[in-house]
This record gives sequence, structure tokens and C-alpha cells, in this order.
Amino acid sequence: DLNECGLKPRPCKHRCMNTYGSYKCYCLNGYMLMPDGTCSNALSCLMANCQYGCDVLKGEVRCRCPSPGLQLGPDGRTCVDVDECATGRVLCPRFRHCVNTFGSYICRCHKGFDLMYIGGKYQCHDIDECSLGHHQCGSFSHCYNIPGSYKCKCKEGYRDNGTNC
Repeated sequence: DLNECGLKPRPCKHRCMNTYGSYKCYCLNGYMLMPDGTCSNALSCLMANCQYGCDVLKGEVRCRCPSPGLQLGPDGRTCVDVDECATGRVLCPRFRHCVNTFGSYICRCHKGFDLMYIGGKYQCHDIDECSLGHHQCGSFSHCYNIPGSYKCKCKEGYRDNGTNC
């Protein structure tokens, strides 16, 4: 019988036991024998089955989430979304409101406003529905643009709600 454990290079990373016609590999405590004969830390991320990977700190496996807008779920493996808009910690610029996304949030322009690049920055700019013809004012009324919307007012000599004069 050939003692394979005494060969160079050694067939096992940690411990080797000669058997008749072969050998067996063993690992030290805290390690696990892998299919290729190497020993891996038993507390590896692969074993933890984390959704987005993990950290091994002081021998303890802890799953992690890739964004501050995600937090570890009750199972300790998957990440769940944090609704930043609901927490009240998000302050969006003028004419914008918070919209939650998975792992983050966006500040979207209010209805009646378009995002435009003005003066070196993006700003929500009022859409002039009257000049664009995007209004429901009747032919006997005038359209007046207001921030985020418009109003209809009957022409002189006509009356009603402004839409139907």
C-alpha cells in the first residue's frame, strides 16, 4: 500500500488519513471538507445562503444588504425594502414629492410640472397648459395658467363655471 498522505504535494489541506489503496482528507474544527478536497470555513457565505452576500466577523456569519434603503428581513437572509417616504426623513425639493423604490427613493415632479435642466440644475417647471392647448376651456372662455394646473374664466358677457359658458 502506498501512503498517499506522505506524498509531495500533500493531497489534503489539513489532515490526511491513509487507507488501504487510498486516503481520506479531514479538516480541522470550524472547517468543512469541500468536494475538491480543500477545507473551507464552515461559516462561509455559501453556507449562510444570503440573498446579497455576507460578512464573517469574529467567526460569525451575518448577511448584508447592498443599500441603506434595504434592511435584513426576519429570516436574517433576505433584504426587505425600507420605505424612506413613510419615515418622513426624506425632504424633496420644491414642486416634488417622494416616491419609494426598491432600496431607495426618487423625488418626482408634482402633476402639472415637468423636470427641466434650468440654470445648471434640474428643477420642476410649471407646464403652461393654456399655451400648449392642453385644457378643457370652452370657446367662450379664457384659459389662465396657474402653478401645476389652469383655470377657465368666461369671457365678458358670458357666465357659468368657465368650462361651459
